[in-house]
Parts: sequence; C-alpha cells; structure tokens
Amino acid sequence: IIKECLIKSWWLMVYFPSPASSRSMASKTPVGFIGLGNMGSPMAKNLLKHGYPVIATDVFPESCKELQDLGAQILDCPAEVADKADRIITMLPSSPNVIEVYNGPNGILKKVKKGTLLIDSSTIDPSVSKEMAVAAEKMGAVFMDAPVSGGVGAANLAKLTFMVGGVEEEFTAAKELLGSMGANVVYCGPVGTGQAAKICNNMLLAIGMIGTAETMNLGIRLGLDPKLLAKILNMSSGRCWSSDTYNPVPGVMEGVPSANNYQGGFGTTLMAKDLGLAQDSATNTKTPVLLGSLAHQIYRMMCARGYAGKDFSSVFQFLREEEGQ
Repeated sequence: IIKECLIKSWWLMVYFPSPASSRSMASKTPVGFIGLGNMGSPMAKNLLKHGYPVIATDVFPESCKELQDLGAQILDCPAEVADKADRIITMLPSSPNVIEVYNGPNGILKKVKKGTLLIDSSTIDPSVSKEMAVAAEKMGAVFMDAPVSGGVGAANLAKLTFMVGGVEEEFTAAKELLGSMGANVVYCGPVGTGQAAKICNNMLLAIGMIGTAETMNLGIRLGLDPKLLAKILNMSSGRCWSSDTYNPVPGVMEGVPSANNYQGGFGTTLMAKDLGLAQDSATNTKTPVLLGSLAHQIYRMMCARGYAGKDFSSVFQFLREEEGQ
C-alpha cells in the first residue's frame, strides 16, 4: 500500500506540478536587463539570487563585470538582449536614454519577439512611456512602466516599491518578476500612471529633504546636538523618511550617503531631472506646485555649484555653505 501511494504521489507531482513548482520552472526563463547603474545593478543581482538567468547590457562595459562574475550573460546591445529574452527590464537615467534603448538603431524594438513583456523602471516623462507602449504594441510586445521608490539601500535589500502602469491583464506576470526585487508592487492604472505616481512621490521627497536639512541646520545653529534633535523629530510630528531613514546630517546615521561624503544613493542631477518632470506635468495640467517649483530651482542651483554628482541629501551641505557666503 505504501509503495502504491508513493507511486501515485510521484505521478501527481510529475503530471500536475504545484503552483510553486510551476513558478520555479518559469523562473528558469531568461530575463533581459538593460541599465546597470546604481539601481539597476543591485536589481539584476536580486533576479540572479531568485534563480532567474540574467542576460544584460549597459552602455558602460565596466558596469557589467560584477554581474558577469555572478553568472549573468553580457551582450553588446539592447537588440541582442531582445533576441535572447522574452521578458526585459530597463533601468535608465532619462527619457532620451529610454527612447534610444527602445527605438535606436540597436534598440530593443529592432529584434523584439512577439509576446515579449517589456518593463521600464526608469523615471521618465509619462508621455514617453505612452509612446513606447504604442511602438511596442506595433511589434506585438507589451510595454509597462514600473518606476521605483526606495533608493539604492532598498534596491540592495530587494525592498523597492514598484509603481506599475499598463494593461491590467499583464500585471500578474509583471508582479511575479518585480516581486524578486521589491517588497511592494502596486498597480496604478494604464501606461503612464506609474510614472505619474513616481513623479509625485519624488517631488514630495525633495521638498521633505530640503525641509529636514533646513530644520537640522537651524537646530544645530541654536546649539542642539544633531543626534538629539533627530531623535526628537523622529518621535514627534515632524518625523519623515528624510529624518528617520535618510538623515542628511553627517554623523547622525550610519549606512546613508551623508555618512560617506554624500557618495552613492540618488544623485542631485537625477533629483533635478525628476523635479523638472514634475514641473512639466504641473504646467501641462495647470496645477500650482509652489514648493515643488522652488525645490526644482534649489536642486538646479546645486547642480551648477558642484553638487551634481553627490546624493540629493547633500542639500544640507549646500545650505551650510550658502550661509557662510
């Protein structure tokens, strides 16, 4: 009887695998990844950790070496990646980069296969996401925008939040893949709505970081110990992500850019770019964004004053230098 049961169990496992087994088998299908910068590299590493074979490329070959050492296949251009994978994730700095990677001479759409799922996690103009979706649809592929929030720390820990826009029927497939890189995968609506959510989030993030930097600077000038002030803020109504998770004052927290001369993290240039997208969107929708506009000007000024390559929390350092002039 025992032997008979074991045979039946084996037969059921072979011919009717459990959902978990099916997902495990599906995970063996290669995933393309284009854009291996501060965010893209840890995201691709997490795909490898979850058993996905990764086929990747980046405009800077040196960015590919670490991923290649971990087992990823590295190709020369996006078109070659599209020829080898039917699920592709892109993580690029700006709208022009996305247009080039998808529509350029060696772009994804030159060799994309019908039925391919294209997920763009860049933060770009929502109108560009819509353009890419139309172009992909003409080739029989599906495009979804899925920008992220959480920064490099969350990317390393696979705790990103993905804001997804696209055809709702494709969301389940996208969620399975993105879940290997993030803790939250949220469906926002049609293509472009993921970008809209991200732009709004980053405008608030910039305003909050400037507010935190100004507050900390004022407290220090009034004689308060910065660690004590941060502790009080974080148990009071002024608490926010910029104060309790990503404090901009050197020496207050470990493991954040302010503890490392503002290296790594989310660059000032990228924040200025995202605030520009918010400004454009506000103009197009006739929406007043007074603090958003001011934050945009501050980060643009920082870029002009030598802070372009530093993390956006360096606004604290910028304010300290400004007051000495």
